Amino acid sequence: MFTGIIQAVGSIARSQARGQDVRLTIAAGGLDLADVRLGDSIAVNGVCLTVIEKQAASFDVDVSAETLRCTTGFASGGEVNLEKALRLADRLGGHLVSGHVDGVGEVLRFAPAGDCYVLEITAPQDIAKYVAAKGSITINGVSLTVNRVAENRFDVNLIPHTLEVTTLKHLKPGSRVNLEVDLLARYAERLLHYAGK
Repeated sequence: MFTGIIQAVGSIARSQARGQDVRLTIAAGGLDLADVRLGDSIAVNGVCLTVIEKQAASFDVDVSAETLRCTTGFASGGEVNLEKALRLADRLGGHLVSGHVDGVGEVLRFAPAGDCYVLEITAPQDIAKYVAAKGSITINGVSLTVNRVAENRFDVNLIPHTLEVTTLKHLKPGSRVNLEVDLLARYAERLLHYAGK
């Protein structure tokens, strides 16, 4: 589990195809790897990945064909948002994030609004039903609050600090982003489905 509070921005240092899968070497940027062990989980652009090798300032992960099919943001040289897995004693500053991306959205608008920016995204129809005004959404691993929802479109505000410490500052219309909806929304739907039977 994660919180969606980004700890560092890293980059994809190397991408090596292994059949349909890919092995990535990720330069950790400012992420402290001292307490990271093989088998630990790190969210990379919101995707929970397992550390299989570790160097002083980088780590390796394998990304399956299925993960590649339903996510984006693993191009060689690209910057990525990084967060180590939550410990039970940690503060929950964002919201509960599993690192299991629900789908890929597309940026419709990225525009200044005072000192902040408004980011408008279109979500795949099958996950748009989970997005609620004032609810939580994870975009490329960043925990954000939804402002407005209209059909399969929604927008969020990005404060200067979020822009400074994440890769979201690089977004523009047409950019593809990883989306993870709030866990509670998915469980609520499942409960309602069975309650109606």
